[in-house]
Amino acid sequence: MATALQQPEVAPGNGYVSEEARRLTEQARTVRAREKQALLLQRENILSQKTSHPARRAALEAALAQIEGQIEAMN
Repeated sequence: MATALQQPEVAPGNGYVSEEARRLTEQARTVRAREKQALLLQRENILSQKTSHPARRAALEAALAQIEGQIEAMN
């Protein structure tokens, strides 16, 4: 998982955010968005699978629950 978003450095008095801090914040946001998109794709893949085998169905349900938990934790 990505590290926590870093707070931008603000110079006292003028509210200026350094370019480096802005870049790091945007980079962290991009990584987080990619991770969420990957989880959503995994979720769609699991939902698209159909099976009548009870053990396979249980495994898919467990995987779906785990992925949905990870998505919820990102929000």
